[in-house]
Amino acid sequence: MVEIDERHYTVPASAARFGSRALIVGAVALVVGLVIAAVGSGGTLQGFGEAFWRPYLVAYMLWAGVAVGSMAIMMLHHLSGGGWGVVLRRLFEAATRTLPLVALLFIPIAVAAVTRTLYPWTMPEHMHAHAIEHKKLYLNIPFFLGRAVFYFAVWFALAYFLNKWSLQQDGEDDPRVRRRLRERMQAVSGPGIVLFGLTVTFAGVDWVMSLEPEWFSTIYGLLIMAGWGLTSFAFMIMVAVWLRAHDPLELVYQPRHFHDHGKLLLAFVMIWAYFSFSQYLIIWAGNLPEEIPWYLRRTQHGWGYVAVALVVLHFALPFVLLLSRDLKRTARLLFSVAALVLFMRVVDLFWTIAPSIKAAEHHGAAAADAAAHHGPSAIVGYALSFILPVGIGGIWVWYFARELAKRPLLPLGDEGLDAALEQGGGHH
Repeated sequence: MVEIDERHYTVPASAARFGSRALIVGAVALVVGLVIAAVGSGGTLQGFGEAFWRPYLVAYMLWAGVAVGSMAIMMLHHLSGGGWGVVLRRLFEAATRTLPLVALLFIPIAVAAVTRTLYPWTMPEHMHAHAIEHKKLYLNIPFFLGRAVFYFAVWFALAYFLNKWSLQQDGEDDPRVRRRLRERMQAVSGPGIVLFGLTVTFAGVDWVMSLEPEWFSTIYGLLIMAGWGLTSFAFMIMVAVWLRAHDPLELVYQPRHFHDHGKLLLAFVMIWAYFSFSQYLIIWAGNLPEEIPWYLRRTQHGWGYVAVALVVLHFALPFVLLLSRDLKRTARLLFSVAALVLFMRVVDLFWTIAPSIKAAEHHGAAAADAAAHHGPSAIVGYALSFILPVGIGGIWVWYFARELAKRPLLPLGDEGLDAALEQGGGHH
């Protein structure tokens, strides 16, 4: 048996300092973003909404994806086991405990819906459009807010019980009790994966797809799930590599673990690419007037270059790099690939959200179309799409660091911990 001292596997003191700095950077970025949006709004609520809300949604979907995606990967590990997940389990648990902050950060989106400044189906001038008229039973503000409450209630419940039983497992010396707690976590994780799929599918439809209510995609929920899983795993690889630089954690996060993490990251990249291409292929081949404009807006006025960047940097380059066994076993190189993937997740969300709800789409004027894509408000919105993820991310990372420091970095009651530390040369 490996003798494990809880004191040796605590979060480094530098994590608290890093979290504090992240909070400061995040607060400054948010203030800068608000100032830029206010200046570029022309002094109107509608102008502020056009400049601020979509970039805020980009940032929100990124960091909500880390929190909720971590819960899904954690449940997958409870069902499948493996040393790859044992060493990351506490990182995923800490991310799920940021859900109260994620819920708090949803309030501005709820405000945008209530004030009718983000979603076209809430705006009086569009409420009687043919595509929206037939979806009023679903697309209405009370039901929209009620569904959001339900999503968070499900996520809170899953995170609460999985974190509670995991902590109880650490405090038990009786192997039979530990095993029962593990079986509880497995029993919850099975239906939990199903609930994750359902809630994330509807959340993706509500929060992003309904930006263009005349458009629909039956694969959209799977695309959001794959994106959130990819975002979460890329972020956790970066955290693990950072922790590895602190003694004695370099003995915990071993090259063989990073090799497994790299293979899983490759799998997530491929799943995301498969769903993305499948959606494109089905819609483009169908050539339906309700569906094709979604892609036309994202391949014109310079958006085609962003689409090419996604193909190359979000799929092709990570795919080729992650085929290398040596790269996956080298922490700093894997960190670089994970950082690239995380950045391209921002670009993907930007490409998905920013071109929506253009003024010309509703008025049919070419001049208005050009203004919507290249005017000052559009430029402000594009800049904010990369400033606000830093702002929200700084606050989220600070909260995550606080939660991470509350428990040992290893699940001390997990019966697979000894094997996770001993394989590949052991641990002393």
